[in-house]
Amino acid sequence: MGRLFGTDGARGVANKDLTCEMAMQIGRAAAMVLVDEHIDRPRVLIGADTRASSPMLEFAIASGLCSVGADVLIVGVVPTPAVAYLVKKYNYDAGVMISASHNPCEYNGIKIFKSDGYKLPDALELKIEEIILDEAEVPPVKIGGDVGRIEFSEAAIFDYLEHLLTTVDCDFSGMKIAIDCANGSSSVTAPELFMRLNAECTVLAAKPDGVNINDNCGSTHLEQLQKCVVENGLDLGIAFDGDADRLLAVDENGELVDGDKIIAICARALKEAGKLAGNKAVVTVMSNMGFYEFCKNNGIEYETTKVGDRYVLENMVANNYKIGGEQSGHVIFLDYASTGDGQLTALQLLSNVKKSGKKLSELAKCMTVYPQVLVNVKVSKLGKVRYDSDEEIKKAIAKAEAELGDTGRVLVRVSGTEPLIRVMLEGKDKAQITRLADEIAEVVRERLI
Repeated sequence: MGRLFGTDGARGVANKDLTCEMAMQIGRAAAMVLVDEHIDRPRVLIGADTRASSPMLEFAIASGLCSVGADVLIVGVVPTPAVAYLVKKYNYDAGVMISASHNPCEYNGIKIFKSDGYKLPDALELKIEEIILDEAEVPPVKIGGDVGRIEFSEAAIFDYLEHLLTTVDCDFSGMKIAIDCANGSSSVTAPELFMRLNAECTVLAAKPDGVNINDNCGSTHLEQLQKCVVENGLDLGIAFDGDADRLLAVDENGELVDGDKIIAICARALKEAGKLAGNKAVVTVMSNMGFYEFCKNNGIEYETTKVGDRYVLENMVANNYKIGGEQSGHVIFLDYASTGDGQLTALQLLSNVKKSGKKLSELAKCMTVYPQVLVNVKVSKLGKVRYDSDEEIKKAIAKAEAELGDTGRVLVRVSGTEPLIRVMLEGKDKAQITRLADEIAEVVRERLI
């Protein structure tokens, strides 16, 4: 993990950790790293989510880009995957998304995409960090007519919507669904998208005011969606996070259908259609043990990566696999997108429900979920650095692993986006793994705060 960039871009409390000055520096450095030196006027596309701080950072990074001679197209409030799609469609040199995804409104972040729509690899992020923090290179300052220009587009979002519509070959007539937009980016796209496919939609949390993004809504807070689906007798519900790059669903009974189950449902459908390349799905080490059991029972192979959809994507691209993702709801369909896309995932899931003629709860039974406990321990910045070398924490983990044996597993890791150590245990006995998780978390708390 870098000094500015975590597992999903640069992120922090806006105007405190992630300042306008830092955004300008990232803009300048990114232009140097991403653009061929023979291009006189590089072009960069910028989108943002609905946070109050997003326009501030959007114009700061645009100013940094313009100061080194890059032209900027601002496309306004869009989902993160829209930026990934549009930068390639419009043949731009780079794309930037201003968002902190599922985090509260006070956070914000900067995600950068290359001209091919893929997120930056670690090596390029390191080069940007070196330019900013180590002054490894000095960004060229342009003056007069060489300064970059800023333009705006209100039509770009419709090009993205048209793309999404091409990814399914059926409509959703007769389906009654609830959509939770998290008061985020999907507020401007999801209602129209699913209504155009003839679904009967009940829309929740689609009135962003700058501060209500992810606030008791969206994929991190499913309660109101679950209640809406059950009380209104709907077929299912779908929930996005703030920048709509992830999706979680609930079935007609209000039961969670997470990323692991969504990947399982879609991977099995791809296999049955003869379209599961390499007969493999790609997941992370956080995927539930039940997913591996599903694969064994259905003759599907899998590969695991470290946490972060970028690492899932790298594996998929290297091996030409078609589906992969995370339990959290980042799901990648490589035939249609170069990053996780919540709305695209929802389209694929609903298409499988419609074509199968089954309820979502029936499809979700393909995978048994083992009890899983996650405890997030807030630590200091120094604590995050010291985690790997702390012997007392290692002893606590080893003790829990010895007690579980082959009936479960322990995964403790540093968050790539927040000041947290994540303690995850999985096993057959929930009371046991809860106790063990709390014991490890207490040691982490004592050692790293």
